[in-house]
Amino acid sequence: MQTGLKIAAFAAAAAATFGTAYGVGSAADPVVAEKRPAAHEEQHDEQEGGHAEGGHAEASTAADLTPGGLQVSERGYTLDLERDRLPDRKGELRFTIRKDAPHGKDAAHGAGEPVTSYKKEHGKELHLIVASRDLTAYRHLHPVRDADGTWSTPVSLPKAGDYRVFADFTPRGEEKGLTLGAGLGVAGTYEPAPLPEHAATARVAGGYEVRVDGELKAGAGSELTLSVSKDGKPVTDLEPYLGAYGHLVALRSGDLAYLHVHPHEGRPGPEVAFTATAPSAGTYRLFLDFKHDGEVRTAAFTVHAA
Repeated sequence: MQTGLKIAAFAAAAAATFGTAYGVGSAADPVVAEKRPAAHEEQHDEQEGGHAEGGHAEASTAADLTPGGLQVSERGYTLDLERDRLPDRKGELRFTIRKDAPHGKDAAHGAGEPVTSYKKEHGKELHLIVASRDLTAYRHLHPVRDADGTWSTPVSLPKAGDYRVFADFTPRGEEKGLTLGAGLGVAGTYEPAPLPEHAATARVAGGYEVRVDGELKAGAGSELTLSVSKDGKPVTDLEPYLGAYGHLVALRSGDLAYLHVHPHEGRPGPEVAFTATAPSAGTYRLFLDFKHDGEVRTAAFTVHAA
């Protein structure tokens, strides 16, 4: 097994605003992955109970450098939300992943048949992220798929406003996974929240504290180590969740370009290490999901890439 997974490079410079992660300390599923090499995907199909792990040394292609979640359609697939507006903060999200119709066919509708066959990644066929534009609300959901290809999941959001929905999946027969994104509005009055200041530690409900050590660098790989403690004592019995002791997600300010990495293979705490490469200088919001005492919790950090 290899020992580090680089974050996929983004295309544009980071903009200015991030917000606090809503629901830090509440139950949440780990976050989905950015586009990965085929070998990595097949490995998780075969070892769904194992620990997530390392990177690949092969050179990146132009497609690999494309940010995830910025497009509703990519590589012949489209994220088709049943509704792009919700009348209330609590409701149901329904959507379909469609294989785009061949050129000239079904042009009036713009998409072809629903996708009904997927590869599993970390035990799931599809991972769904919902994040507010100011990044104060953050949810990772695992919807259920009907036989006709329609996905659905209940959702409870903290406030009205503009959101971004990310679907991360790999259709059966495809070598690489992809992340599609679409806008979602929730009715009501909305006021964006400011970006919290950079801090090396984050407090999580239940007496947990997570510390991040290391420096995120633009254009260069660097190691980030996140250490989990509870009531002042190191946590040495983190529980595997979807094949890993920790999951790290970064969302870029402004455009909400999305990526997800997995930790180095290691012990069940207190430290979980990642190798990351920031695509550009700027501000990023990191979300770490970890499981302890049967509950998945989220710690969030604001970091700056030099």
